Amino acid sequence: MTEETAKTETKQAVGQKQQKLAVNFLVRFYIVFKILRLYAENNELLQEQTELLYQNLQELKEASPEISFKVKRESIFFNQTRLKFSLANYSIFKFLLEEFRKREIGLLTIEPDISRDELLRAVNILGQKRTSATPFEEIVSELVQQNVERVRLEKLEASEKLPSPEKSAARLFFLSILHLREVSERNKENEQIRLNTTRRLIQSIFNHLVDNESFLLGLTTIKNHDEYTLNHSVNVSLLAVALGRRLGLSRAELVDLGLAAFFHDLGKIETPLEILNKPGQLTDDERKIMELHPHQGAEKLVRLREFRRLPVSAIHVAMEHHIKEDLTGYPRLKIKNDVNLYSRIVKVCDFFDAITTKRVYRKKTFTRSEALSLMLENIGTEFNPVILKTFIQMMGIFPVGSLVLLNTGEVGLVVENNQETRFLLRPRVKIIVDSQGQKVDGEVVDLTEVDPQTRKFRRTIVKEINPEDYGLEVPDYFLAQAM
Repeated sequence: MTEETAKTETKQAVGQKQQKLAVNFLVRFYIVFKILRLYAENNELLQEQTELLYQNLQELKEASPEISFKVKRESIFFNQTRLKFSLANYSIFKFLLEEFRKREIGLLTIEPDISRDELLRAVNILGQKRTSATPFEEIVSELVQQNVERVRLEKLEASEKLPSPEKSAARLFFLSILHLREVSERNKENEQIRLNTTRRLIQSIFNHLVDNESFLLGLTTIKNHDEYTLNHSVNVSLLAVALGRRLGLSRAELVDLGLAAFFHDLGKIETPLEILNKPGQLTDDERKIMELHPHQGAEKLVRLREFRRLPVSAIHVAMEHHIKEDLTGYPRLKIKNDVNLYSRIVKVCDFFDAITTKRVYRKKTFTRSEALSLMLENIGTEFNPVILKTFIQMMGIFPVGSLVLLNTGEVGLVVENNQETRFLLRPRVKIIVDSQGQKVDGEVVDLTEVDPQTRKFRRTIVKEINPEDYGLEVPDYFLAQAM
């Protein structure tokens, strides 16, 4: 081994150690950050975690005399080196990245001789929620007031600022469709599928649902007829994760559920397009071919090179998502077993998205409220009662994306449901047609709003209307927010 090679290897080892220590510090920083939102500064748990954070800082100081974290694009850099995050702590990295951007912090530098108390004061200031238009200036001012001198900040460059949550959600939605198309093409060529990418997409869907569930539910009104199977699978995955969250599944379980839903129709790759898009009724032979796709989907998933990294539930869902609650449907079960929980969840979401999508072989396209009413008629036979009731509660009497006629003569688009039981009929709506019948880019109004003089509600829903009858494209209004 030459001296130069030895130096290179030593340098790499030092870099790897600094990487590990920097990531550990940020993970501990995140923990203290979250605890500060729940407890006072004298809390025992907080004191314990702050001490561990300070110890991490001492270890980091020994490995690197300079301690600075920089936000750049979708990455966090430690002393000019991009930090690599594992799947286990990826969500922590995304959280910190978004929180730094919200506060317009581009660079955080910590001087090595900072005390434990000063570090705690700094993290406390950084962790506070900000509602002002100038969060960075507000933070810097508070750092000065509380004598935090060994933490220095630089403002985030304008080009690095966080896009709107709606824009990020829409980008994620279309990235998911592109990724599923790539999966389908790779599967046809028997090439390796990037399951890590799929898993990260599902994790991001979960994060966006936590932040803005209503907008993501609105995106499921997007129906790309040329790529129905891809668009449908992404919609079903999104709805399934949202429904699983309402049912109380853990984050890890939700990611597995999202993956299973994402691949539930993979078997349709083998179904001829002339059958998938046939305008008329299928013949018996064509229906037999169509009903093969659950078997074909499960088989494709089992044959994946990455099969061991795929949740077993994905196989169940691919096979069972057309089996009804009374165990009829297809494929026919030789033994009357119980159906997997994830399969039951995906069945509800799959059915809802399918019948609210215009298809050449179906005369009627159901509105979102009509779809829920139809599904409710089949509760217990086709759908699991608990799952369906939870789905209906999540979607609301007038689901996000519904068009409603108001007693003022205006037409509104439901953009958010009211979670209070007494206000289920009073969602927030965006006015898109005024009382004179003119299309407008109106305001978002809350139907719980009361006129102080008459003490009556200003607006009330008369009925749901079909967008096709009015020549209105509902998805356009959600996409407009993402532009």
